[in-house]
Amino acid sequence: MKTRLLLSIILLNSVSVVLLNAQVTGAFTGNAEIGNISIAGSATYDTDKQIFTITGSGSGIGNMKDELHYTYRKMTGDFILRAHIKPEAITKNSAARTGWMIRHSLEVNSPAAAASVTGDGKASFQFRTNPSADMMEKILPVTGADVIQLERSGNSLIMSAARMGERFFEEKITGIELGKEVYVGLFVCSGNPESADKVTFRNVRIIVPPKEGFQPYRDYLGSHIEVMDVATGDRKIVYSAPNSVQAPNWMIDENVFVINADGALYDFDLRTRKPVKIETGVAINNNNDHVISFDGKKMGISSTTKEDRQSVIFTIPRKGGEAKRVTPLTPSYFHGWSPDGKYMVYAAIRNNNWGVYKISEKGGQEVALANTPGLNDGPEYTPDGRYIYFNSNRTGNSQIWRMSPDGKNPEQLTFDELNNWFPHISPDGKWIVFISFPRSVPSDQHPFYKQVYIRLMPVNGGEPKIIAYVYGGQGTMNVPNWSPDGKRIAFVSNSDFLDY
Repeated sequence: MKTRLLLSIILLNSVSVVLLNAQVTGAFTGNAEIGNISIAGSATYDTDKQIFTITGSGSGIGNMKDELHYTYRKMTGDFILRAHIKPEAITKNSAARTGWMIRHSLEVNSPAAAASVTGDGKASFQFRTNPSADMMEKILPVTGADVIQLERSGNSLIMSAARMGERFFEEKITGIELGKEVYVGLFVCSGNPESADKVTFRNVRIIVPPKEGFQPYRDYLGSHIEVMDVATGDRKIVYSAPNSVQAPNWMIDENVFVINADGALYDFDLRTRKPVKIETGVAINNNNDHVISFDGKKMGISSTTKEDRQSVIFTIPRKGGEAKRVTPLTPSYFHGWSPDGKYMVYAAIRNNNWGVYKISEKGGQEVALANTPGLNDGPEYTPDGRYIYFNSNRTGNSQIWRMSPDGKNPEQLTFDELNNWFPHISPDGKWIVFISFPRSVPSDQHPFYKQVYIRLMPVNGGEPKIIAYVYGGQGTMNVPNWSPDGKRIAFVSNSDFLDY
């Protein structure tokens, strides 16, 4: 394991705040012991796994004097802080706290807000409004939470907590003024001045959402390409960019997948961490609907041309080349190949309605497979060719469906109040991953820059399990994104904060 030691010091009991010199590591720039700490705290960062390990002691948080270890940076404006917390060595007493904290200053009695997990497994939301006040506390209705989020939106603070795999519980407070510029960071407090707790923080994300006046499809946030181990939920940011990078398509090569950015397609190589442009000929404005064929020899893409200002489906050789037009009608958005490479399935607007269609890869007459009123989108063949999976809002919310390759025997597979999009089938045909938008998003839309879930479900249906809590949406995972061995997925998350 590649680890960098940030700090390890012994503090005198008479000192209330000690700032510690630290390398700029991960997302944070500073470390401090808050309060009269008798046992040294420490923080390390594993640059390969992108995991923080923090130890801290202290009698508690809640009176007019905090005692804790704090790893932080300064920020302004709105933000979302999220992490997956795993205790390594803890005392399990009710005064212990670990999680996210926002502070006006590093003084022991600073106005502050803390979203944390207690030593006895509660999800605690604490806040101090002024230096002469004790912390107030709200307990969220979840036990054993290990995914903790703290958001600042205007003058509101929102804590979200969940057990990994389950949906967030949320608590909101308003009118807490912590200042324009604040400290934000991870903290550990053991609740006992004579012992220290040790906690790891995985999937640490600092998210800066769009600013006021943002206009979708004109303005964009930065992008992180992430790769996640499906079994463990551990995620790594493998590439960050200030522009809009979208839709990793992972099919054949363990080390390479296709992405789109600024109208072009790129091969992204996990070994070099660099994108290489793919030649697409007359297809000059490629969108996020591009898929490699099952045999890895060709690719279907969606793009406008100088003549057609709406999306057209083309095929190109896998390594790039002149684009051959397939769909005579527009707009058409490609989503999947048949396993034998003879047919292409796609979403298209016909007669003012979103439907799923099939066409020969040589072109010709398209065939309607699913065109019920409303939305039908995201079609994808199973590896054995038995089914086409897609999402449809024909029963209300957008849900995951499947049908026979001829469009017959439609079957609904999800039934909840979330809006579920873009089912992607694992290479062994046993699992589906899909993206779930909140109820507040209209069922016929999949916008950028929302708090979404990536969920995993058996291919025949069942209870979906959340495997990632993501800030993203449009472009996060529009096309097949499983690694060839079925152990990982690739996706895009978004933020205007990129300093990892």
